[in-house]
Amino acid sequence: MEAMNKRRYEAKARVLKALAHPTRLWMAEQLADGERCVCEFVEAIGVDFSTVSKHLAILKQAGFVEDDKRGKQVFYRLKVPCILNFLGCVEAVLISEAQEQADLVA
Repeated sequence: MEAMNKRRYEAKARVLKALAHPTRLWMAEQLADGERCVCEFVEAIGVDFSTVSKHLAILKQAGFVEDDKRGKQVFYRLKVPCILNFLGCVEAVLISEAQEQADLVA
């Protein structure tokens, strides 16, 4: 693998790593319906503000979301909605695997 290609794939891996947590995947899907306040995630997930902020910071650093500060509240929205296509593809893989398992049992 060429050095330039290797760096590109390493960069892609860093971006994908940001999604490698169930909470962050859930957050990305929630943002598909529009922007959300950090406080909404805190309430929905049932964890403290700092934990939610860390997850959102990882998504932001990877380029998936952007924020908007309004007074004391911070709202997040998807920066690249195409992430939903990727998540749909992941869902299709899971459905396919489940069907294959069901076919083995039948």
